[in-house]
Amino acid sequence: MGTQDPAAPDGPPPGRASSPGRPVGSGDGPGEPGSGPVETAAWRSPTMTGESHRVTSFEIFFDLVFVFAITRVGSFMARSLTATTLARGLILLLLLWWSWTAYVWLGNRVRTDQGLVRAGMLVVMAALFIAALVMPDAWSHHTGTVNAPLILAAAFILVRLVYFGLHLTAAAQDSRLRAQLLADAIPQTFSLAPLIAGAVLAGAWQTALWALAFTIDFGGGWIASRVGGWNVRSPGHFAERHRMVLIIVLGESLISAGTGAGDSVSRTTVLVAAALGFVAVVCLWRLYFEHLAAAAEDALEHASPARRARMARDAYTMVHFLLIVGVLYLALGAREVLTAVTGSVSNLGIPLDWPALTGLYAGTAVYLAGLAAFTRLTVQYVPRAQLAVGAGLLILLPVARHLSALSALTVVSVALIAVTAFERRVVAPKSDGDGGNTEAPEPKGADSV
Repeated sequence: MGTQDPAAPDGPPPGRASSPGRPVGSGDGPGEPGSGPVETAAWRSPTMTGESHRVTSFEIFFDLVFVFAITRVGSFMARSLTATTLARGLILLLLLWWSWTAYVWLGNRVRTDQGLVRAGMLVVMAALFIAALVMPDAWSHHTGTVNAPLILAAAFILVRLVYFGLHLTAAAQDSRLRAQLLADAIPQTFSLAPLIAGAVLAGAWQTALWALAFTIDFGGGWIASRVGGWNVRSPGHFAERHRMVLIIVLGESLISAGTGAGDSVSRTTVLVAAALGFVAVVCLWRLYFEHLAAAAEDALEHASPARRARMARDAYTMVHFLLIVGVLYLALGAREVLTAVTGSVSNLGIPLDWPALTGLYAGTAVYLAGLAAFTRLTVQYVPRAQLAVGAGLLILLPVARHLSALSALTVVSVALIAVTAFERRVVAPKSDGDGGNTEAPEPKGADSV
């Protein structure tokens, strides 16, 4: 789970490649789960993926469990929304994301739906599911017989150990990749001490030590990545995996925000707030998926092996975290708006508290900044409108503190509608515009690089 770096060229992928355009779950043709001799062989040696390998249904299953854990982080923050819980929630998201991205790189190298790899990932899914269940009590040591912090620490450790075991097995014939994995294991081993100590000590110590654990993991991984053993075997698979987890998170954000309305709706303002939240999420979806997603995948596919690996690391492994965090924090703020307008009529004019307002405005700004960075790293131009709107929302934070909750959400939704309309006007897709284009967008008004 260390930083995935670029240096090694991607050699010709062994194994058979699938025909273009095969549906999700079709994999690489022969060797589907349960296919007799191939399945038996997969227990002895993982099946390598081909260049046109696509996401399998098993990987989608894995991602659903991961997203469930993410939504439970949202529940943890919503339980007592303060600046401290926002920071602690961010730490949990970092630990989860770093765990998930490791398995994306593994799945890009070998089939995850067969034999030993599938068995190992099922164990990981069980660990993530249990971790998700106790996530709302991540900083609590008084929940009966369950010690949530220790369970979380144990789950994260298990996820790392299984990953290294599976990836080392998959890299048996690749000495450079094995050297990279062993180099990554050094900082990750050191990060276990603060992870366990934080779970034992609790409180502010837990916050500081878990942040330190991630810092050691990430920083050490970045240094270790100079070994240069990483490569991207299937660009389509890699891009598709990130797209799918983002679309699932966008959908779950609507569910999360909607819980703020309670069990019944008796006031029109609640429906108005829900509609504004829905519009905001649709804008986030369109900004990424309408043209950019396919163009970015095309850029990844046509990049040189070394640049492809760098792009995968920076634009997908790193920057997509900003998109996920932005969506989750925006949904958290929208949920608080719905809660506010669901209460008594006298509460309709009351502004949001600082933590909820920060989640709403800063979450949107982080998403737009991440989207701009992703655009720059893949299709090589800077969408100034997104950066301007994100900066504007941050500047408006003190002003929005004096607006009603519904008005604050309205400002965010209108800003997103404006930037979406602008991007649609300045980006001319070289396709039929049905959202399935495979060619890069042509910037007309953006700042080309």
